Amino acid sequence: MKLVEEIRPGANRYINGQGAVDDLDRVMADYQQAIVVTGEKSYVVFQQNYHGEVTCPVFRYDGSASDEDGHAIAKQAPAQTDVVIGIGGGRVLDTAKVTAETLQADLISVPTLASNCAPFTPVGAIYHPVGHTFKYVEYFKKAPTVTIVDYNIMLTTPHDFFVAGIGDTLAKWYEMEGITRGRINDLPVFTRLSYQTAKVIKNTLVDSAQTALADLEEGRVSPAFTDVVDCIIGIASEVGGFGVSDGRMAGAHAVHNGLSYIEETHEILHGSKVAYGILVQLAQTGDQAEIETLLPFYRGIGLPTNLAELHITTDVSAKSQQVAQWAARADETFNLIKSDVVAADVLADMQKVEDISVGNKQQ
Repeated sequence: MKLVEEIRPGANRYINGQGAVDDLDRVMADYQQAIVVTGEKSYVVFQQNYHGEVTCPVFRYDGSASDEDGHAIAKQAPAQTDVVIGIGGGRVLDTAKVTAETLQADLISVPTLASNCAPFTPVGAIYHPVGHTFKYVEYFKKAPTVTIVDYNIMLTTPHDFFVAGIGDTLAKWYEMEGITRGRINDLPVFTRLSYQTAKVIKNTLVDSAQTALADLEEGRVSPAFTDVVDCIIGIASEVGGFGVSDGRMAGAHAVHNGLSYIEETHEILHGSKVAYGILVQLAQTGDQAEIETLLPFYRGIGLPTNLAELHITTDVSAKSQQVAQWAARADETFNLIKSDVVAADVLADMQKVEDISVGNKQQ
């Protein structure tokens, strides 16, 4: 069986709570030599909340989440390194995963943003080192050994990153529902568990996202805030972990991957582009009513609903075609929604979203 086909729920241990980062000392007692992989801003946030002392080598990633950078850091690490501590957002942590696997070391992930499930999952989104365009999805041999989610650190998540995390996590439901539509009851029990988990995520986000965002702005660690954080970081990973190929990326992420090649969208965060991709996928499956239901939610928390909100306002036709061609590639994941999808299908779906979004806004 291939690694990608195995049931892989996520991190071995999940430590969450206010002040949880101070458990790092206890966790580190099991290791001889650590290194830290982090970013400039991430490490500042970490140091402001961690009351211990870091005595191991600290490496800054280059911002790319590339395998080249992860390998380069591994070459600089002490030969006896047995654990990598990744401190930061998704790109930092995916870089740390590359480094840890290269060194055959354990990984401890300490997220400084609630923006995706990278801190928990054994999967990584790998980008090109130049241009930061999407390259491929990596399935690592080991998940993080420990994921430490400190709610005090999560309160420092910038607003836009938190919104993007909500968008990325919302896709867990829509992509899985689209992949398994009409056959969920015939699938193995682990897949059905994944399906129900995705539904819990969707309901939690729809019910609690606006309150959680208000709590973020006010600096409150509330039940709504912690529920949304844990959905984004921990529970989201279980969808793919239990559901395997039926619980992973589909049309929404294929659209995101195409958008990553449009320069104007580089300022738009991953999860926000994925959220737009949800709408395109729903257009393909004929779920216009669901699009119309989602639009007020998107607008209420600041997720994009059309190309202009993705900063695509010039040469729209050519750029839409470019996105559609990428999303419809044979090696992309939109074909999990429609097996014989072609670029013209995705292009029509994007136009349908434009029509519904603009029409809905004018009402």
